Amino acid sequence: EEHVRVCSWLIMLPSQCAVLLFSFITATTVLAYETAEQPNILLIVADDYGFHDIGYHNSDIKTPVLDKLASQGVKLENYYVQPICTPTRSQLLSGRYQIHTGLQHGIIWAAQPNGIPLNDTLLPQKLKQQGYATHAVGKWHVGFYNSDYTPTRRGFDTFFGYLTGSEDYYTHNRGGGYPGWNECKHWSGVDLHGNEQVVRSENGTYSTHLFTQEVIDIISRHDVRQPLFIYLPFQAVHGPLQVPDTYLEQYMHIQNHNRRIYAGMVSAMDEGVGNITQALKQKGIMNNTVIIFSTDNGGQVSLMGSDNVVS
Repeated sequence: EEHVRVCSWLIMLPSQCAVLLFSFITATTVLAYETAEQPNILLIVADDYGFHDIGYHNSDIKTPVLDKLASQGVKLENYYVQPICTPTRSQLLSGRYQIHTGLQHGIIWAAQPNGIPLNDTLLPQKLKQQGYATHAVGKWHVGFYNSDYTPTRRGFDTFFGYLTGSEDYYTHNRGGGYPGWNECKHWSGVDLHGNEQVVRSENGTYSTHLFTQEVIDIISRHDVRQPLFIYLPFQAVHGPLQVPDTYLEQYMHIQNHNRRIYAGMVSAMDEGVGNITQALKQKGIMNNTVIIFSTDNGGQVSLMGSDNVVS
């Protein structure tokens, strides 16, 4: 029996329906576990991605891969979440409104002792109960001041990515502190981890490429007898605005410098999604994989890159 491939474009506006996605995934897998072959799940979350920044919304940014997936799947154009990173991600992973986890006030800063409470069961823990292999690649940002709050202690078999909210795309360095304090001048360091170990060997590798390749490697070595869950919260397209020059060539007509870089970042991410779907096909599991693509909270217009205008 083939399961339908689904790519859902989920528009992020300030409300609380991320819990519905949590409920959908867990209910679907439980039903599949009882009635048929369990589908693999690829959950991709773009960071600070604007409504008008995808091709099929008549954007000046080209996203052929996402456009094709959306045309073959289901587009959810009014999908509501929180207006900022940590509250949205905590709801997505816990299935609980942020007012019940204490994460409703804003993001978790690098030196802030906070996180999703340890007595909350997270999505990967629920999926492991259904026999899934669980992997997280990319941004965490829901607690890291204590090892017990990190991904491999919260239900993921493996983790490759960064724990804080943002960092340099190439050096993977991040400063520490609180808002209002010029944190990077006080201390900074590498925030790139393989499970619970710091990874220092990828200085100079663009994170979108790095995380894409990690997902491809996970798919390649996966034992297809076990259902697979991959959570891929890309760093893209959060600031800082950085992208290899090759992605800028098709956008030289865009006059605004920041918008041009941002467009290139989107194209790099779109290419990454295409490479991952190709890996699923080569592995022979595409037809039994549910693909969900979402953005966490819409575009960060302060960077003058993203576009949230609905036209």
